[in-house]
Amino acid sequence: WGGPLGAPPRARVSSPGSCQGNSVERKIYIPLNKTAPCVRLLNATHQIGCQSSISGDTGVIHVVEKEEDLSWVLADGPHPPYMILLDGNLFTRSVLLQLKGTSRVSGLAVTMAKPSPAQGFSPGLKCPNDGFGVYSKDYGPQFAHCNTTVWNPWGSGISYEDFDFPIFLLEDANETQVIKQCYLDHNVPQDGSGPQYPLCAMQLFSHMHAVTSTVTCMRRSSLQSTFSINPEIVCDPLLDYNVWSTLQPINSSGKVDPGKEVIVVATRIDSHSFFWNIAPGAESAVSSFVTHLAVAEALHKAPDIQLLPRNVMFTFFQGETFDYIGSSRMVYDMEQDKFPVRLDNIHSFVELNQVALRNDSVLWMHTDPVSRMNESVEVQVRNLLDVLSRSGAGSNVTLQEAGFSQPLPPSSFQRFLRARHIPGVVLTDHRTSFHNRYYQSMYDTPENIRMEYPEGLSPEETLEYVTDTAKALAQVATVVARALYGLAGGANSTSAIQADPKTVTRMLYGFLIKMNNSWFQSIIKPDLKGILGDVPQHYVAVSSPVNTTYLVQFVLANLTGTVVNLSKEECLNPEKTPHTDTELYEYSWVQGSLDPNSTSRIPLCVRSGVRLSKALSPAFELRHWGSREYSTWTESRWKDIRARIFLVASRELEILTLVLGIAILVLSLLTTYVINAKAHVLFSPPRDPGAVTY
Repeated sequence: WGGPLGAPPRARVSSPGSCQGNSVERKIYIPLNKTAPCVRLLNATHQIGCQSSISGDTGVIHVVEKEEDLSWVLADGPHPPYMILLDGNLFTRSVLLQLKGTSRVSGLAVTMAKPSPAQGFSPGLKCPNDGFGVYSKDYGPQFAHCNTTVWNPWGSGISYEDFDFPIFLLEDANETQVIKQCYLDHNVPQDGSGPQYPLCAMQLFSHMHAVTSTVTCMRRSSLQSTFSINPEIVCDPLLDYNVWSTLQPINSSGKVDPGKEVIVVATRIDSHSFFWNIAPGAESAVSSFVTHLAVAEALHKAPDIQLLPRNVMFTFFQGETFDYIGSSRMVYDMEQDKFPVRLDNIHSFVELNQVALRNDSVLWMHTDPVSRMNESVEVQVRNLLDVLSRSGAGSNVTLQEAGFSQPLPPSSFQRFLRARHIPGVVLTDHRTSFHNRYYQSMYDTPENIRMEYPEGLSPEETLEYVTDTAKALAQVATVVARALYGLAGGANSTSAIQADPKTVTRMLYGFLIKMNNSWFQSIIKPDLKGILGDVPQHYVAVSSPVNTTYLVQFVLANLTGTVVNLSKEECLNPEKTPHTDTELYEYSWVQGSLDPNSTSRIPLCVRSGVRLSKALSPAFELRHWGSREYSTWTESRWKDIRARIFLVASRELEILTLVLGIAILVLSLLTTYVINAKAHVLFSPPRDPGAVTY
């Protein structure tokens, strides 16, 4: 397609929102600035995702709002290839596979369905993280590959397909309207026949550098790094950091005493969708880690926590969506004695999974039926279930067992069970299949977990407004916190252990609606204020730590830490300051809240036990890029991701323009040659009149 260069002056698309300028490019193209691409990911055996050709893919725009509209693209339309503007309700596996098998389609631009598709939409797998949990042919084969329970029945698996054309999400309704108007003005078929030129076209750029698999791309990157001065890396491992802290401080550089028992509380903090960095994860991640943070705050307020015989470790895993990156790394570090807590220290394991969509306030307790065949494990699991059930008594939360024959849902706990038979429970809002119809999708938004606000509230009022969702999650947090107190050996009344709905509602607003709010601004370091974007996303990515990790770290420090009277210099250099213990605590100089009498902030020093640990798959530490034991997910690199629309002239006009251009060029060369050859005649100086001879 050379169309835009040959488009006549009248063939320009303009809109009120388009850039105005004098350059030729700005007069021809309208850039689409609010888009999200589908990018290429790779594992040990496959590549998934999408990409364009190296120079971008171009096609005539055709709007598809119902399935019958596809016939024009796939068979009838006279101007292929087509760039489809696809209604979000048609973004399904059956439609995509039709488009995947034809050369008449050069790419897709997908609009968001509003409201979210009533039938559900999950581009993930029906059996998430299959093959990397505990169940296999050697351990509970009857439960392997979701034989007993299909956890995600809405899973279409399209996130794990490989498409050889670009697919972009249009995030801005105004840009979508500009495209539709361009289509209506130029591309609508006339009485069943093709529209007349010029036509409205779209160009998508998303060429990916990595191909085939992680084994291939990591080997190429490794060779480049070894032999090239300026290596061109083609892919990067998905990585970040886990966030963890303990109820009673422990020496982060030492080892917990072998006789000290630790209860691990865990949850994931990442999500995913079909499109890059679009991962709201309201039910799949945020509801659980917000509840977990509320549990940590409630438990730290108990007066006798330092006297409890058992410690509690609060753990937030990153990269769990991609075959348990964070949890498998922590287990690996524990096995290699690279973590303060050993596997042998773990007394029991409590995991918060999806908990926001409960029916009749029921919270389901899932356990592993295979390990419970061991008598000692069964006794400990039975005690764990009893303590949890008693903690729910008198509350609005009813805890029920999922059933002895029911396997564990996809959970971080499975990675710990692979290493050791640990008594544990996974808490969810579902007994069998997920209640979440939008698992790992762009529609797993605040609306999915029924977050509702009155109209007319200011951002500050919205931040503080306690929603019904926040109240419900606070009740879950209260039950879990009381149970943990009992499991840790607490003997006093638990009535004072209470999660704060106001804290929960602030966290839900910050992690789901607007990160850049007054509370988050007050609890982070001054040099990190740039991480506070508007729309929160929870994709693990390849640059670390990501925004979510930082914010979970600082929220946890704010909820469980202590403000100490240190100056900025002392707080930033605690190892040089007397009466500080850097082995037990981290010190953070944070922005603080606004001074009510001015626009400046009142900074302060926060001491907490919150730490970060690597969430990089052991496969990359061991250079086992083809591993079937550990996650091997990588993300391809790219140079240019952008989208734009323009008007394209007919092929005949382009050829005519080209021929005329060549003719003019040849004529110019001939003219130049002739003038140059006759220069002595054409440009000879005139004779001097005084030199005439008679």
